[in-house]
Amino acid sequence: MSNVTMEATTILPVLKKKLAFLSGGKDRRSGLILTIPLCSDQTSMEELSATLDYLLSIPSEKCKARGFTVIVDGRKSQWNIVKTVVLMLQNVIPAEVSLVCVVKPDEFWDKKVTHFCFWKEKDRLGFEVILVSANKLTRYIEPCQLTDDFGGSLDYDHNDWLNKRLVFEKFTKESTSLLDELSIINDSDKSSSVDKDKSADCALLPSFDPETVLQTGHELLSELQQRRFNGSEGGGAGQGAWCPMEEELLAQPQVMKLLDSLREQYTRYQELCRQRNKRTQLDEIHTKVMQVVTWLQGPGSELLKTHQAIGDSIRAAQALQQKHEEIESQHSEWFAVYVELNQQIAALLSGGEEEEVTELKALQQQLSDVCYRQAAHLESRQNVLQAAQAFHSTTQELSQQLDGLLGMLCADVAPADGASIQQNLKLLEEKLQTVEAGLSSLRQKGGLVLEQMCSQPSWSLEPETESPTGEQQDNVQHIQAVMEEMQLRKQRCEDMVDVRRLKMLQMVQLFKCEEDALQAVEWLSELLDALLKTHIRLGDDSQETRTMLDKHRKFVDVAQSTYDYGRQLLQATVVLCQSLRCTTRSSGETLPRLNRVWKQFSVSAEERQQRLELALNFHTAAERVRQECVEAESLDEVDSSGKTLLDRLTMPIIFPDGSEQYFGSPSDTAAAVEGVRERLLLVEERRLQLQESIRLNSTYPTYS
Repeated sequence: MSNVTMEATTILPVLKKKLAFLSGGKDRRSGLILTIPLCSDQTSMEELSATLDYLLSIPSEKCKARGFTVIVDGRKSQWNIVKTVVLMLQNVIPAEVSLVCVVKPDEFWDKKVTHFCFWKEKDRLGFEVILVSANKLTRYIEPCQLTDDFGGSLDYDHNDWLNKRLVFEKFTKESTSLLDELSIINDSDKSSSVDKDKSADCALLPSFDPETVLQTGHELLSELQQRRFNGSEGGGAGQGAWCPMEEELLAQPQVMKLLDSLREQYTRYQELCRQRNKRTQLDEIHTKVMQVVTWLQGPGSELLKTHQAIGDSIRAAQALQQKHEEIESQHSEWFAVYVELNQQIAALLSGGEEEEVTELKALQQQLSDVCYRQAAHLESRQNVLQAAQAFHSTTQELSQQLDGLLGMLCADVAPADGASIQQNLKLLEEKLQTVEAGLSSLRQKGGLVLEQMCSQPSWSLEPETESPTGEQQDNVQHIQAVMEEMQLRKQRCEDMVDVRRLKMLQMVQLFKCEEDALQAVEWLSELLDALLKTHIRLGDDSQETRTMLDKHRKFVDVAQSTYDYGRQLLQATVVLCQSLRCTTRSSGETLPRLNRVWKQFSVSAEERQQRLELALNFHTAAERVRQECVEAESLDEVDSSGKTLLDRLTMPIIFPDGSEQYFGSPSDTAAAVEGVRERLLLVEERRLQLQESIRLNSTYPTYS
């Protein structure tokens, strides 16, 4: 493989002019064909010379040894330019040129050729020059090795060749430079491999991206292997085994060798980078682990140690909870770093060496211990704050309940009736039960707070400052003081509830006595009304009258009991009012009414009893007169008692207030009077019978 001394980029504008080119065709000696297409414009010999120098630097020495066949296309140029170019070949490539074929135009050069014959100058030029027309060029070169300009079938695209040549030279330059850099980096790493603390830096970065260079080389090699470089897909018919530019022009072996060397050095470089990256990653992990551990054991722990209060109210507890959330937020950032570090360590443990695995496991264990310990402190603090908030909330609710109960106890009781008192008493009992339930809940939640505070994890890394005992004791004393205060308030309220309950029960009893006294008055009024309206009959005989008299006495006894019961109730209301220091309606209304009704009932009952007794005497005497032989005086006695009874039945009852009242209706009175008169008529008949008997006895005396 020849060294390229000239780059296409340095003379790119000249190469684009296509002053000369290597089409890839070969002569019969397998020599390369160099084509110089002259044109009507003035051709710069310097540019042509530079083009030839570049083109002749491409083939290998072996290829050059087979010689070149140069085709000078003078069909569009002047003779003197053709001659100058041919002579210039002697100076540029005298040893490599085997044959120069000057393609002449069909008409113009016949005379000029006679003045200058190149074959005579063969010894001086060092190569053979022949003049040939384009259609006879195939005598010297196969048509398949000629481009279509000369009637051949060989495809050639100068722009495509130039672009691929630029790619080839760019790859060659970059790969060669990259190989040198990678070799220096890889070799320098061997000498410094004992220094494990050395980290990768900018010196490890090559000038070119190895992946990009390798990709460029593979694409180039693929095109070379497909024989598409320089626009050529192979020879014509019968030449399928011949591969143009496979070695000479395209330098496929050079590309393959560069790729192999580059892959080898790049593999070593990747391993070097992997080792250094792993060492760097280990150092970074160690640094981050120590940062996390240092913060958690330092500022993080101090934040938790200096915030141990539980507050004295729900608002204070909420403020402490907000502060704790800020502390948790700060910890969350470091815990996120912990999670990331743990994942990185787990990934390195799977493919690390024994020494690295030991170091990583030690770091992982240290990091996990510190993080879990700190997380336990955060969770414990959170539990304490939540329990404290529940305790303060219950305390506030219980205090409000006690205030409500106390307000109810301090308010004056002025119920309208016993039902409202019962309702107030029920409400009072419900409030007391609510307070008792609230105090029980407060004790439970206070015990939970104390339990949470006592179960906080210890700061084992710093046993001398394990816990802020002073603040802890203050918290415990505050909880106990609050519960004791609530207990005392509840006890005071209970005492007041007992007094209020007794008072309200007395008021219930008072209202009950008043209601019962009114009921007694009503009952007594009903008895009086029944006595006056229904107790009319006097009986048809003595037996019935005697029975009615017994019933009347019992009726009077019931009324007497009702009156006595009402009097007792009214006396009880007076005692209760004196105890409650209040007035009652009984003293002004119920007692006079009870006495008035009772007096009316007493007068009516006495009148009823006298009438029954008169009726009993009348019926007894009347029955004796009818059944026995009596004297006229007895009949007069019956008649007198009957008339007295009739007079009594027509008389009204005069009450103490001067009012009058009759028993029953006038018809009822008339019926009773009629019954008495019927009995009197019977007595009168008995009188007549007695008188007739006396008269007969006196007229016809009886002899014994």
